[in-house]
Amino acid sequence: MDKTSQFQLFSDPWKYYAIMLDDIASAKEFVYLETFRLANDVMGERFRDKLTRAAESGVEVKLLIDYWGGSSVRSGFFDKLIKAGGEVRFFKKIKYNFDFFTRSHRRNHRKLLLIDNKISYIGSSNITGYNLNWRESVLRMQNNITPIFKKSFLQDFKIYNRYIFSKAYYTRPIRHENFEIVRDVPLITRKKINNKFIEYIKQAKKSIDIETPYFLPGFMLRKSLMDAAQRGVEINIFLPKKSDVNLIDILRNKYLGPLSRKGIHFLFYESNNLHAKLFLADKKHFAVGSSNIDYRSFRYMFEIMLFGSHPDIAQQVVQHVDETRKSTIPFIYGQWKNRPPIEKFFEWLLLPFRHLL
Repeated sequence: MDKTSQFQLFSDPWKYYAIMLDDIASAKEFVYLETFRLANDVMGERFRDKLTRAAESGVEVKLLIDYWGGSSVRSGFFDKLIKAGGEVRFFKKIKYNFDFFTRSHRRNHRKLLLIDNKISYIGSSNITGYNLNWRESVLRMQNNITPIFKKSFLQDFKIYNRYIFSKAYYTRPIRHENFEIVRDVPLITRKKINNKFIEYIKQAKKSIDIETPYFLPGFMLRKSLMDAAQRGVEINIFLPKKSDVNLIDILRNKYLGPLSRKGIHFLFYESNNLHAKLFLADKKHFAVGSSNIDYRSFRYMFEIMLFGSHPDIAQQVVQHVDETRKSTIPFIYGQWKNRPPIEKFFEWLLLPFRHLL
Protein backbone atom coordinates (compact mmCIF):
# COMPACT_ATOMS: atom_id res chain seq x y z
CA MET A 1 0.00 0.00 0.00
CA ASP A 2 1.13 3.54 -0.76
CA LYS A 3 1.17 5.13 2.71
CA THR A 4 0.81 8.56 1.14
CA SER A 5 -2.72 7.59 0.10
CA GLN A 6 -5.27 9.65 1.98
CA PHE A 7 -7.93 6.93 1.97
CA GLN A 8 -7.68 3.16 1.63
CA LEU A 9 -10.57 0.72 2.02
CA PHE A 10 -9.51 -2.83 2.94
CA SER A 11 -11.38 -6.12 2.83
CA ASP A 12 -8.59 -8.61 3.65
CA PRO A 13 -7.68 -8.87 7.37
CA TRP A 14 -4.19 -10.13 6.54
CA LYS A 15 -3.46 -6.86 4.76
CA TYR A 16 -4.94 -4.31 7.14
CA TYR A 17 -3.68 -6.05 10.29
CA ALA A 18 -0.13 -5.85 8.92
CA ILE A 19 -0.50 -2.15 8.09
CA MET A 20 -2.16 -1.39 11.45
CA LEU A 21 0.75 -3.01 13.28
CA ASP A 22 3.22 -1.07 11.16
CA ASP A 23 1.37 2.20 11.90
CA ILE A 24 1.39 1.44 15.64
CA ALA A 25 5.14 0.80 15.49
CA SER A 26 5.69 4.21 13.89
CA ALA A 27 3.56 6.11 16.45
CA LYS A 28 5.27 9.07 18.16
CA GLU A 29 2.52 10.60 20.32
CA PHE A 30 -0.43 8.29 21.01
CA VAL A 31 -2.24 5.13 19.99
CA TYR A 32 -5.92 4.76 20.90
CA LEU A 33 -7.66 1.46 20.13
CA GLU A 34 -11.38 0.79 20.66
CA THR A 35 -12.79 -2.61 19.77
CA PHE A 36 -15.60 -4.97 20.64
CA ARG A 37 -13.38 -8.03 20.70
CA LEU A 38 -9.68 -8.60 21.15
CA ALA A 39 -8.90 -12.30 21.45
CA ASN A 40 -6.31 -14.26 23.37
CA ASP A 41 -4.81 -15.70 20.20
CA VAL A 42 -1.88 -15.07 17.87
CA MET A 43 -3.38 -11.88 16.43
CA GLY A 44 -4.38 -10.52 19.81
CA GLU A 45 -0.86 -11.19 21.08
CA ARG A 46 0.68 -9.36 18.11
CA PHE A 47 -1.34 -6.25 18.81
CA ARG A 48 -0.70 -6.44 22.55
CA ASP A 49 3.05 -6.78 22.03
CA LYS A 50 3.18 -3.93 19.51
CA LEU A 51 1.16 -1.68 21.85
CA THR A 52 3.45 -2.62 24.73
CA ARG A 53 6.57 -1.65 22.78
CA ALA A 54 4.92 1.65 21.84
CA ALA A 55 4.17 2.37 25.51
CA GLU A 56 7.72 1.44 26.50
CA SER A 57 9.03 4.01 24.00
CA GLY A 58 6.95 6.78 25.59
CA VAL A 59 3.87 6.71 23.35
CA GLU A 60 0.53 7.26 25.13
CA VAL A 61 -1.47 4.05 24.73
CA LYS A 62 -5.15 3.74 25.61
CA LEU A 63 -7.08 0.56 24.91
CA LEU A 64 -10.87 0.21 25.31
CA ILE A 65 -12.36 -3.26 24.92
CA ASP A 66 -15.92 -4.35 25.52
CA TYR A 67 -16.19 -6.38 28.74
CA TRP A 68 -18.15 -9.15 27.00
CA GLY A 69 -16.01 -9.22 23.85
CA GLY A 70 -12.78 -9.07 25.85
CA SER A 71 -13.60 -12.01 28.12
CA SER A 72 -10.52 -13.99 27.07
CA VAL A 73 -8.05 -11.17 27.81
CA ARG A 74 -9.29 -9.76 31.11
CA SER A 75 -6.92 -11.63 33.42
CA GLY A 76 -3.22 -10.82 33.14
CA PHE A 77 -3.11 -10.56 29.35
CA PHE A 78 -2.09 -6.87 29.41
CA ASP A 79 0.14 -6.86 32.51
CA LYS A 80 3.28 -5.82 30.58
CA LEU A 81 1.38 -3.11 28.68
CA ILE A 82 -0.02 -1.67 31.91
CA LYS A 83 3.39 -1.85 33.58
CA ALA A 84 4.79 0.13 30.63
CA GLY A 85 2.25 2.90 31.26
CA GLY A 86 -0.55 1.84 28.92
CA GLU A 87 -4.16 2.20 30.06
CA VAL A 88 -6.56 -0.70 29.47
CA ARG A 89 -10.25 -0.39 30.24
CA PHE A 90 -13.08 -2.88 29.78
CA PHE A 91 -16.36 -1.26 28.77
CA LYS A 92 -19.30 -1.78 31.14
CA LYS A 93 -18.77 -4.76 33.39
CA ILE A 94 -21.72 -7.14 33.33
CA LYS A 95 -23.74 -6.84 36.53
CA TYR A 96 -26.02 -9.59 37.74
CA ASN A 97 -29.20 -7.87 38.91
CA PHE A 98 -32.87 -7.47 37.97
CA ASP A 99 -31.89 -5.80 34.66
CA PHE A 100 -29.23 -8.37 33.75
CA PHE A 101 -30.86 -9.72 30.59
CA THR A 102 -31.29 -6.41 28.74
CA ARG A 103 -28.28 -4.65 30.29
CA SER A 104 -25.95 -7.43 29.16
CA HIS A 105 -26.88 -6.59 25.55
CA ARG A 106 -25.74 -2.97 25.87
CA ARG A 107 -22.28 -3.57 24.48
CA ASN A 108 -19.66 -1.32 22.90
CA HIS A 109 -19.46 -2.58 19.32
CA ARG A 110 -17.42 0.37 17.98
CA LYS A 111 -14.11 -0.18 16.20
CA LEU A 112 -11.52 2.59 15.97
CA LEU A 113 -7.73 2.79 15.78
CA LEU A 114 -6.25 6.30 16.07
CA ILE A 115 -2.61 7.22 15.75
CA ASP A 116 -0.88 10.59 16.30
CA ASN A 117 -3.73 12.84 15.10
CA LYS A 118 -2.78 11.63 11.62
CA ILE A 119 -4.19 8.16 10.98
CA SER A 120 -7.68 6.77 11.65
CA TYR A 121 -9.15 3.34 11.08
CA ILE A 122 -12.89 2.69 11.23
CA GLY A 123 -14.74 -0.40 10.11
CA SER A 124 -16.18 -3.82 10.75
CA SER A 125 -13.25 -5.81 12.08
CA ASN A 126 -12.37 -6.98 15.57
CA ILE A 127 -8.81 -7.92 16.57
CA THR A 128 -8.90 -11.71 16.37
CA GLY A 129 -7.44 -14.60 14.44
CA TYR A 130 -10.69 -16.36 13.64
CA ASN A 131 -11.79 -13.75 11.09
CA LEU A 132 -8.61 -13.85 8.98
CA ASN A 133 -10.47 -15.41 6.03
CA TRP A 134 -13.57 -13.22 6.30
CA ARG A 135 -14.45 -10.38 3.97
CA GLU A 136 -14.41 -7.18 6.02
CA SER A 137 -14.59 -3.42 5.45
CA VAL A 138 -11.94 -1.28 7.16
CA LEU A 139 -11.22 2.29 6.07
CA ARG A 140 -7.79 3.83 6.74
CA MET A 141 -7.73 7.63 6.62
CA GLN A 142 -4.63 9.77 6.73
CA ASN A 143 -6.13 13.25 7.06
CA ASN A 144 -7.35 15.83 9.56
CA ILE A 145 -10.39 13.85 10.75
CA THR A 146 -8.36 11.93 13.36
CA PRO A 147 -8.75 14.62 16.08
CA ILE A 148 -12.53 14.35 15.60
CA PHE A 149 -12.47 10.59 16.16
CA LYS A 150 -10.11 11.19 19.09
CA LYS A 151 -12.79 13.27 20.82
CA SER A 152 -15.32 10.47 20.37
CA PHE A 153 -12.88 7.86 21.66
CA LEU A 154 -12.02 9.87 24.78
CA GLN A 155 -15.72 10.29 25.54
CA ASP A 156 -16.16 6.51 25.41
CA PHE A 157 -13.01 6.01 27.48
CA LYS A 158 -14.43 8.36 30.12
CA ILE A 159 -17.80 6.60 30.48
CA TYR A 160 -16.45 3.05 30.27
CA ASN A 161 -17.99 2.12 33.65
CA ARG A 162 -21.04 4.39 33.67
CA TYR A 163 -24.59 3.20 33.13
CA ILE A 164 -26.12 6.68 33.43
CA PHE A 165 -24.93 9.52 31.17
CA SER A 166 -26.29 12.16 28.79
CA LYS A 167 -27.43 10.10 25.83
CA ALA A 168 -28.33 13.19 23.82
CA TYR A 169 -24.79 14.49 24.20
CA TYR A 170 -23.16 11.17 23.32
CA THR A 171 -25.25 10.74 20.17
CA ARG A 172 -24.76 14.24 18.83
CA PRO A 173 -23.67 13.95 15.15
CA ILE A 174 -20.19 15.24 14.40
CA ARG A 175 -19.78 16.96 11.04
CA HIS A 176 -16.39 17.49 9.45
CA GLU A 177 -16.03 18.81 5.91
CA ASN A 178 -17.99 16.36 3.73
CA PHE A 179 -18.18 13.67 6.44
CA GLU A 180 -20.62 13.00 9.26
CA ILE A 181 -19.81 10.72 12.20
CA VAL A 182 -23.02 9.20 13.54
CA ARG A 183 -23.08 7.35 16.86
CA ASP A 184 -25.67 5.19 18.59
CA VAL A 185 -26.03 4.34 22.26
CA PRO A 186 -28.55 1.91 23.76
CA LEU A 187 -31.82 3.81 23.36
CA ILE A 188 -34.88 2.66 21.43
CA THR A 189 -36.16 6.21 20.81
CA ARG A 190 -32.89 7.63 19.48
CA LYS A 191 -31.73 5.32 16.67
CA LYS A 192 -29.44 7.77 14.92
CA ILE A 193 -27.72 5.35 12.54
CA ASN A 194 -30.97 3.66 11.54
CA ASN A 195 -32.50 7.07 10.82
CA LYS A 196 -29.49 8.16 8.78
CA PHE A 197 -29.76 5.02 6.66
CA ILE A 198 -33.43 5.81 6.06
CA GLU A 199 -32.51 9.37 5.06
CA TYR A 200 -29.99 8.10 2.50
CA ILE A 201 -32.49 5.54 1.18
CA LYS A 202 -35.19 8.19 0.72
CA GLN A 203 -32.75 10.41 -1.20
CA ALA A 204 -31.46 7.64 -3.49
CA LYS A 205 -32.37 8.02 -7.15
CA LYS A 206 -30.73 5.12 -8.99
CA SER A 207 -29.13 2.49 -6.78
CA ILE A 208 -28.56 1.25 -3.25
CA ASP A 209 -25.96 -1.38 -2.31
CA ILE A 210 -25.71 -2.78 1.21
CA GLU A 211 -23.23 -5.26 2.64
CA THR A 212 -24.09 -6.61 6.09
CA PRO A 213 -23.47 -9.90 7.90
CA TYR A 214 -26.78 -9.76 9.80
CA PHE A 215 -30.04 -8.52 8.31
CA LEU A 216 -33.00 -8.01 10.66
CA PRO A 217 -34.34 -4.55 9.70
CA GLY A 218 -37.13 -2.82 11.57
CA PHE A 219 -40.41 -1.79 9.97
CA MET A 220 -39.43 1.76 8.97
CA LEU A 221 -36.20 0.63 7.36
CA ARG A 222 -38.00 -2.15 5.47
CA LYS A 223 -40.65 0.34 4.33
CA SER A 224 -38.06 2.83 3.09
CA LEU A 225 -36.35 0.08 1.07
CA MET A 226 -39.66 -1.08 -0.44
CA ASP A 227 -40.65 2.51 -1.26
CA ALA A 228 -37.30 3.07 -2.97
CA ALA A 229 -37.68 -0.10 -5.04
CA GLN A 230 -41.18 0.99 -6.03
CA ARG A 231 -39.88 4.28 -7.40
CA GLY A 232 -37.32 2.46 -9.54
CA VAL A 233 -34.19 2.38 -7.38
CA GLU A 234 -32.13 -0.78 -7.90
CA ILE A 235 -31.47 -2.29 -4.47
CA ASN A 236 -28.86 -5.00 -3.90
CA ILE A 237 -28.30 -6.42 -0.41
CA PHE A 238 -25.27 -8.66 0.05
CA LEU A 239 -25.42 -11.22 2.84
CA PRO A 240 -23.24 -14.18 3.81
CA LYS A 241 -24.70 -17.46 2.66
CA LYS A 242 -23.81 -18.70 6.13
CA SER A 243 -22.77 -16.21 8.82
CA ASP A 244 -21.16 -16.96 12.17
CA VAL A 245 -24.55 -16.62 13.94
CA ASN A 246 -26.83 -19.40 12.74
CA LEU A 247 -29.93 -18.16 14.59
CA ILE A 248 -29.84 -14.86 12.69
CA ASP A 249 -29.50 -16.73 9.40
CA ILE A 250 -32.65 -18.67 10.22
CA LEU A 251 -34.68 -15.64 11.27
CA ARG A 252 -33.53 -13.33 8.44
CA ASN A 253 -35.06 -15.72 5.90
CA LYS A 254 -38.51 -14.66 7.07
CA TYR A 255 -37.82 -11.17 5.69
CA LEU A 256 -36.24 -12.13 2.37
CA GLY A 257 -39.28 -13.45 0.51
CA PRO A 258 -41.64 -10.49 1.08
CA LEU A 259 -38.87 -7.95 0.37
CA SER A 260 -37.82 -9.84 -2.76
CA ARG A 261 -41.38 -9.65 -4.08
CA LYS A 262 -41.18 -5.86 -3.68
CA GLY A 263 -38.19 -5.72 -6.02
CA ILE A 264 -35.26 -5.89 -3.58
CA HIS A 265 -32.41 -8.15 -4.73
CA PHE A 266 -30.53 -10.35 -2.27
CA LEU A 267 -27.18 -11.91 -3.09
CA PHE A 268 -25.49 -14.54 -0.92
CA TYR A 269 -21.73 -14.39 -0.51
CA GLU A 270 -20.28 -17.91 -0.77
CA SER A 271 -16.55 -17.39 -0.07
CA ASN A 272 -16.35 -17.82 3.70
CA ASN A 273 -18.13 -15.18 5.83
CA LEU A 274 -19.10 -11.68 4.68
CA HIS A 275 -18.63 -9.47 7.76
CA ALA A 276 -18.37 -6.11 5.94
CA LYS A 277 -20.69 -3.29 6.96
CA LEU A 278 -21.08 -0.94 4.01
CA PHE A 279 -23.82 1.24 2.55
CA LEU A 280 -23.71 2.93 -0.86
CA ALA A 281 -26.36 5.11 -2.52
CA ASP A 282 -26.16 6.18 -6.17
CA LYS A 283 -22.46 5.18 -6.11
CA LYS A 284 -21.78 8.52 -4.39
CA HIS A 285 -23.00 8.50 -0.80
CA PHE A 286 -21.45 5.90 1.49
CA ALA A 287 -21.40 4.67 5.07
CA VAL A 288 -18.70 2.53 6.66
CA GLY A 289 -18.32 1.51 10.29
CA SER A 290 -19.42 -0.96 12.93
CA SER A 291 -23.21 -1.16 12.71
CA ASN A 292 -25.13 -4.15 11.41
CA ILE A 293 -28.57 -3.86 9.84
CA ASP A 294 -30.44 -5.37 12.76
CA TYR A 295 -32.47 -4.53 15.83
CA ARG A 296 -29.66 -5.26 18.25
CA SER A 297 -27.21 -2.79 16.70
CA PHE A 298 -29.80 -0.04 16.44
CA ARG A 299 -31.33 -0.55 19.91
CA TYR A 300 -28.76 -1.93 22.30
CA MET A 301 -25.23 -1.33 21.02
CA PHE A 302 -22.75 1.51 21.08
CA GLU A 303 -22.07 1.87 17.35
CA ILE A 304 -20.25 4.32 15.10
CA MET A 305 -20.57 4.96 11.36
CA LEU A 306 -18.86 7.38 9.01
CA PHE A 307 -21.26 8.82 6.42
CA GLY A 308 -20.07 10.93 3.53
CA SER A 309 -19.71 11.58 -0.17
CA HIS A 310 -15.97 11.88 -0.72
CA PRO A 311 -15.43 10.64 -4.31
CA ASP A 312 -12.22 8.72 -3.55
CA ILE A 313 -13.88 6.69 -0.81
CA ALA A 314 -17.11 6.25 -2.75
CA GLN A 315 -15.16 4.81 -5.69
CA GLN A 316 -13.41 2.32 -3.41
CA VAL A 317 -16.75 1.28 -1.93
CA VAL A 318 -18.03 0.72 -5.48
CA GLN A 319 -15.00 -1.48 -6.17
CA HIS A 320 -15.56 -3.37 -2.91
CA VAL A 321 -19.18 -4.08 -3.84
CA ASP A 322 -18.24 -5.14 -7.38
CA GLU A 323 -15.63 -7.54 -6.01
CA THR A 324 -18.09 -8.95 -3.48
CA ARG A 325 -20.63 -9.53 -6.24
CA LYS A 326 -18.24 -11.90 -8.04
CA SER A 327 -18.55 -14.45 -5.23
CA THR A 328 -22.32 -14.38 -4.79
CA ILE A 329 -25.35 -16.35 -5.87
CA PRO A 330 -28.82 -14.77 -6.12
CA PHE A 331 -31.72 -15.34 -3.77
CA ILE A 332 -34.46 -17.28 -5.61
CA TYR A 333 -37.99 -16.58 -4.48
CA GLY A 334 -39.37 -19.93 -5.67
CA GLN A 335 -36.89 -21.85 -3.53
CA TRP A 336 -37.70 -19.67 -0.55
CA LYS A 337 -41.44 -20.19 -0.99
CA ASN A 338 -40.98 -23.97 -1.05
CA ARG A 339 -38.57 -24.14 1.90
CA PRO A 340 -39.22 -26.98 4.37
CA PRO A 341 -41.94 -26.44 7.01
CA ILE A 342 -39.38 -26.97 9.78
CA GLU A 343 -37.53 -23.81 8.62
CA LYS A 344 -40.77 -21.82 8.73
CA PHE A 345 -41.44 -23.15 12.22
CA PHE A 346 -38.07 -21.98 13.55
CA GLU A 347 -38.50 -18.59 11.87
CA TRP A 348 -41.80 -18.20 13.71
CA LEU A 349 -40.27 -19.50 16.95
CA LEU A 350 -37.39 -16.99 16.85
CA LEU A 351 -39.39 -13.97 15.73
CA PRO A 352 -40.26 -12.73 19.29
CA PHE A 353 -36.50 -12.64 20.06
CA ARG A 354 -35.48 -10.62 16.97
CA HIS A 355 -34.57 -7.60 19.10
CA LEU A 356 -31.96 -9.56 21.05
CA LEU A 357 -30.25 -11.60 18.32
